[in-house]
Amino acid sequence: MSTKVLVTGGAGFIGSNLCEHLLVNGYSVRCLDNFATGKWQNIIPLIERFPETFEMQVGDIRKLDDCRKAVEGVDYVMHEAALGSVPRSINDPITTNDVNIGGFLNMLVASRDAGVKRFIFAASSSTYGDSKSLPKVEDVIGKPLSPYAITKYVDELYADVFARTYGTEYIGLRYFNVFGRRQDPHGAYAAVIPLFVKKFMTHEAPNINGDGEYSRDFTYIDNVIQMNMLAMTTTNPEAVNQIYNTAFGERTTLNQLVGYLREFLGAKDEVILGIEPTHGPNRAGDIPHSLASIDKAKSLLGYEPKYSMRDGLKEAVNWYWENL
Repeated sequence: MSTKVLVTGGAGFIGSNLCEHLLVNGYSVRCLDNFATGKWQNIIPLIERFPETFEMQVGDIRKLDDCRKAVEGVDYVMHEAALGSVPRSINDPITTNDVNIGGFLNMLVASRDAGVKRFIFAASSSTYGDSKSLPKVEDVIGKPLSPYAITKYVDELYADVFARTYGTEYIGLRYFNVFGRRQDPHGAYAAVIPLFVKKFMTHEAPNINGDGEYSRDFTYIDNVIQMNMLAMTTTNPEAVNQIYNTAFGERTTLNQLVGYLREFLGAKDEVILGIEPTHGPNRAGDIPHSLASIDKAKSLLGYEPKYSMRDGLKEAVNWYWENL
């Protein structure tokens, strides 16, 4: 029998990419999603391609019974289900808390009771909060700057307590601005890269919050998949019950990002070369600069990210050009 992995939030951007990678590599996969932000179009091709090894469960992590059903017979859990977005959490902190903390705790309890081997979960670089130190090192954090950041830090604390109290094995991955194929450019809380791609492709000017000198460690989806697989398969006892930055280890300003997008998209449509971005005020809850140290992931997990920001952006732009 093949190893069985539960991917929560598996119909979402990161989750569906994880599901596909696992299936292609011979794992059995169960996907749990309530489609609050996930999309059937991400999942239907997997249902069609892998009828024997892929299982879709429609359910909500806020319901413990759904979580218990989802972990039945599962070896590993990759917990991606969450309500992302700092602005969304500022607008609706209660729902963000219910999903990201209440749902997370439900999944931990269900996984503990089912004897899951390891619980890998999506943590967040927002946990660094107001810490000004660069690069970001896992054990130096500041005060959270948004309800979303609070929820993701609380998840780390819960995972650690479950490891100490119940012997649960976990690995938390602090994602840094993940981007790539299937990331949704539509909706009020679209991430910056797909949003800017959509704007350029429709010949509209993207709007930069602030002067464009805020910087991010933009991380291509295939680097994130690599980290999840290393987290699941590592046999290094020192590597488990740890939190890791999941990034490339370089920072790019929003102004540089716009330049790259104009370069790559402008090669396909010359009109885009002449589009200048507009500027608005800085956004509440945003961290000015984000840059990860990936030394811990390299030394304990053997992480070697394959895609720089520019290389990943080329891949992403090609995907959007074909699919938008």
